[in-house]
Amino acid sequence: MHTGKNIRVLVVDDSAVVRKVFAEALSREKGIEVVGTAPDPYVARDKIVRLKPDVVTLDLEMPRMDGITFLKRLMRYYPLPVIIVSSLTAKGSKLALEALSSGAVEVISKPTSSYSVGDMRLQLADKIRAVAGINVAGKPPERGIDGETKTTPAPRTLTTTTSKVIAIGASTGGTEALKIVLARMPPNGPGIVVVQHMPAQFTTSFSERLDRLCSMQVKEAQDGDNVINGRVLIAPGNYHMLLKRSGARYYVRVKQGPLVHHQRPSVDVLFKSVAECAGRNSLGIILTGMGNDGAEGLLMMRKAGASTLAQDQQTSVVFGMPKEAIRRGAVEKCIKKSVQITMGEHNLPTHHVRGGGNRIRTGE
Repeated sequence: MHTGKNIRVLVVDDSAVVRKVFAEALSREKGIEVVGTAPDPYVARDKIVRLKPDVVTLDLEMPRMDGITFLKRLMRYYPLPVIIVSSLTAKGSKLALEALSSGAVEVISKPTSSYSVGDMRLQLADKIRAVAGINVAGKPPERGIDGETKTTPAPRTLTTTTSKVIAIGASTGGTEALKIVLARMPPNGPGIVVVQHMPAQFTTSFSERLDRLCSMQVKEAQDGDNVINGRVLIAPGNYHMLLKRSGARYYVRVKQGPLVHHQRPSVDVLFKSVAECAGRNSLGIILTGMGNDGAEGLLMMRKAGASTLAQDQQTSVVFGMPKEAIRRGAVEKCIKKSVQITMGEHNLPTHHVRGGGNRIRTGE
C-alpha cells in the first residue's frame, strides 16, 4: 500500500479527449496527482523514466506500438503497477485478459452511456490507491499454465448432483490466482461457484479462457444453472450470483440488485447464500483483492460449519480482502505455499492459497 505523498499517475491513451477527461477526473481525487499523459507507448516510455509515476493507466489499442507489447517491455525493464482501461468489446475483453497475464494488476472499463465518468473516477481512484506501492517485480506472471503449454485434459465427467460446493471470491489480482487454482482441479471435482470482480462482458472472455485451460468445465453462469461435479460457474459482470438448493440439487440464481461494497457481483452475496444453503458441505476460499467484500460472508460460512481458506499476503497482489477476513476470524488457519484440500472423496490440489481446518493437508 502506498504511503506518504500523493500517488503519481501517468495516463496513457491515444484519445486526446480521454486523456483530458481522465486527467481532470483523477485530479479531483484526494491523494492522487496526474503527473502527465501520453498518446502512445513511445511518449509514455520517455515520461515514465522522467516523471517516475507510481501507477500507469494504459489503453491497449494504440498507434505505433500496441499496449500488450508495451506492457510486456515495461514489466521487463521498468516494472510498476499498471491498470488497464479497456473498451467493453469482445476484442477489448480478450486483450485485457492477456494484459493481466502479462503483468497488469487490474482492469477497468472505459465510460459508456450507461457508465458515467463520475462512476469511473471513483472506481479508478480506489484501484489506484489499492495498487500504488505494489512490488510487481516480485510477482512475475505464472508460467506453464497458459493455453499454448496446456496438455490435453482428461475427459470431463459432469454428474447431475454434487454433495459438496466450493465458493471462491477474488478481486484485484484474482484472475491469475483463479487460473492457478482452477487449472489444478481434477475433472470430477465438486461444483465450484466463483465471484471475480470484473466489468460486464469481461467475465465472458474470462470464463472461455479458463474453460480452455482447466480440466473442469468453466462457464459464465446463467440463471438456473445447476452446480454439479466437474463444473465451475463464474458470476457474470454486473450481476449478483446466489447459491440455491432444491432437494439434493444445487443451482444458482443470477440477478441484479443494489451494489454491495460498491460491487456487483459481490463476494459477500455469494458467500452468505452458500452459508445458508450448503453450510458444512461447503468450502469457502477468499483470494487477493482490495476492500472487504467477502469477509462477512466467509465468517457466516465458517459459523455454518464450512471450511474456510485465504490467500496469503506474500502471494496476494492486494491483501485487503484476505486480511479483513482473517481479522474477523473468518479464516480457520493460514498455511504457506501449497495445500491439499480434502472434501470427502475429492482431493483438490491448489497453489498459492493459505487455509486450514481439520480437512486440510499441507503440501509443505
